[in-house]
Amino acid sequence: MGLLGVIAVPESGEVELDLLIESVVEGLLVTGTASAKVEGECSRCLEPLTDEVEVRVTELYAWPDSTTDETTDEYEVSRIVNDLIDLEPVVRDAIVLALPQAPLCEPDCKGLCSECGGRWAELGPDHGHETIDPRWAALQERFDDDNSEEK
Repeated sequence: MGLLGVIAVPESGEVELDLLIESVVEGLLVTGTASAKVEGECSRCLEPLTDEVEVRVTELYAWPDSTTDETTDEYEVSRIVNDLIDLEPVVRDAIVLALPQAPLCEPDCKGLCSECGGRWAELGPDHGHETIDPRWAALQERFDDDNSEEK
């Protein structure tokens, strides 16, 4: 299915289908589940992640010349063409809609340090970057000099 964002079913990935296809008056009713492994990266710390997504699928495929076929626009309902149904658009859309827009490696991922770019999970709680306002830098140097002379 390819990468559409930060998480997706890989190009070589498989989608497992567990479907029931029933013949109804207006066509074929497809119900069941589709599941696939997805890969991507955490939207906060950019670490690789894998997960699995499972979605419910329900779709009516209209018989040619049925009332449903004649009374709906082409994009409103799927059609049976030459006694075949195309499951790909239905399954693809269901999986894409189920994927998180901002996937996380852990629910409480703290992301990256804005100063050095390190992962907060690896940096530890004492990590920090002291920055001095340039207007006060000369005063800081003066205090550092005084402290070094007293020792």
